Amino acid sequence: MTGPESEGPKLRRAVCPGSFDPITNGHLDIIARASKLYDVVHVAVMINQSKKGLFTVDERIELIREVTADFGNVEVESFHGLLVDFCKQRDIPAIVKGLRAVSDFDYELQMAQMNNGLTGVETLFVPTNPTYSFLSSSLVKEVAAWGGDVSHLVPPTVLPRLTERLARK
Repeated sequence: MTGPESEGPKLRRAVCPGSFDPITNGHLDIIARASKLYDVVHVAVMINQSKKGLFTVDERIELIREVTADFGNVEVESFHGLLVDFCKQRDIPAIVKGLRAVSDFDYELQMAQMNNGLTGVETLFVPTNPTYSFLSSSLVKEVAAWGGDVSHLVPPTVLPRLTERLARK
């Protein structure tokens, strides 16, 4: 037998995009929840040439791979350009985004409608765990830079690297 019938059931795929500089427990929560809903979850680390990140893209990918290794169905890679192109190249029909607050919704809804209009990709909004509703990578970096305790906000393997990197700055 040849053709699509011989390939077996089609895998349900989704992407969780972001800068992840660094990955936080909030990011990890959304990725973990997506990994229970989809057969394969692609974590797409955005490359933004105009922003200087604390961690390089390769370092972010390494950190994400470490903290998601136990999920078994997460693939991590970088991308540059339109997220819908990333999705089209990998046959990914869904984007999973965490929403922290109403302010996130306005922007994310516009993006979801644009992405759907461009290629038909759907966006699934997942409400953030209330424990992480205030959390962002920027806030974690700022608090850690001033010596605040962020150990409960990032995965354990991320904390020493974050502390070390900020000490070098």
